[in-house]
Amino acid sequence: MKSVAIIGGGITGLTAAFRLQKCQIPVTLYEAGCRVGGPIPTVRENGYLAECGPNTILETSPQISELIRELGLESQRIYSNPRANNRYIARNGRPARVPDSVGRFLSSHLFSAAAKVRLGCEPFISRSHPDQEESVSEFVTRRLGKEFLDYAINPMVGGVYAGDPCRLSVRHAFPKLHALEQRYGSLIAGQFLGARERKRQGRVSKQNAPKFSFDLGLELLTDTLHKALHNSVLLGHPITCIQRTACGWTVTLGLPGQLRAEEHSAVIVAIPAYDLARIKIVNVEIPNISALKKVYYPPVASIALGFRREDVQHPLDGFGVLVPEVERMNILGSIFSSSLFAGRAPNGHILLTSYLGGSRAPELALSSPEALIDYTLKDLGRLLGVTGKPTYQHCFVFRKAIPQYNVGYGRYIDLMARVERAAPGLLIGGHSRSGISLGDSITSGFEMAERTQRFLSDPWAAL
Repeated sequence: MKSVAIIGGGITGLTAAFRLQKCQIPVTLYEAGCRVGGPIPTVRENGYLAECGPNTILETSPQISELIRELGLESQRIYSNPRANNRYIARNGRPARVPDSVGRFLSSHLFSAAAKVRLGCEPFISRSHPDQEESVSEFVTRRLGKEFLDYAINPMVGGVYAGDPCRLSVRHAFPKLHALEQRYGSLIAGQFLGARERKRQGRVSKQNAPKFSFDLGLELLTDTLHKALHNSVLLGHPITCIQRTACGWTVTLGLPGQLRAEEHSAVIVAIPAYDLARIKIVNVEIPNISALKKVYYPPVASIALGFRREDVQHPLDGFGVLVPEVERMNILGSIFSSSLFAGRAPNGHILLTSYLGGSRAPELALSSPEALIDYTLKDLGRLLGVTGKPTYQHCFVFRKAIPQYNVGYGRYIDLMARVERAAPGLLIGGHSRSGISLGDSITSGFEMAERTQRFLSDPWAAL
């Protein structure tokens, strides 16, 4: 058997490669860049540990724990501080605690009395037609009301997708919300009744899933996967062409000054949609994939700032604070990084990680580092009572950050599925298809490995 080609060294590609290798299936992973891990860079300097991309993994599936165990990373896994469970949303320029019980919801100042009464009507709202596609904004306004859109869903969408609820599709960006309405006719009823099904399947909702990282940061996971794969990972090896042959597949590498072709039994593609659109696929009748260039990836800037503890008035007793668009601030939100996990800041100091840009203000993310820090300091001063100069600062800009599952995104998912049906042995996964969180990407890697094994054992079954 020839090796399986895996295009893309992000967490999905690495996980798929590791799983196949454990099954004694040879793999070759091609990564165009100079490092693996995609949007998971960890910076350790001057006693600070800053995550430039995601800060946590949600333990939503047993497969995630299985991967950590197989890599021998259980002793280095650290769960979030249980005293940092509070979440805040900015209202009138100040952090308001998100209620975590019915009693706290009823007494909370985050939502008005009218909004609370409106929420009580939710179980009596009719479900939409199954074929109707709504934006997140339309869906939430219909079921929960405008105030919940502004002060609950809008900031949450900004924190998860760096997205715009008026453009995101509820069916594709938040499929479980859409499914709850369709199955139970109510989000509130679905939360209770759906919990039983998740328990039977061994799954945990993202809302309740444990959050974890590692003592050396999330990059430890991708670095360990890289080491486990040994010489099967080729950095600086961009793929320009994938060709169907009588014996399998050939991938062409666009190396500086030369083209080189390698033969494989199957090909897994786990790269951003815009990169897939640039690859030529020949000797097989497939749909035109150039439309994938239209998938929107807005820029996002990550700003990590350290301060002396006495220079921050807020107790920082939680995960962080999200900022609704109606509050008219620069940042999308800020994570209380040193409250969430130990070892993120020196003694007597704290670390805050804030995000700017996204679909809300893409041009803001492309500002100079000095401007980004100024914007962030202005908002943190107002929100958290931050005074004094930062003792640490680090800026990282993702010029194309998170794929936006906007209304109509189904056409891209359908396109990828049609390509696979037309080209057995070519499999497509990753965050442009299977969800944007790290947990989603890990489970996508498991799925890609399982599907590849099935193809290799019975290629005709895929036809």
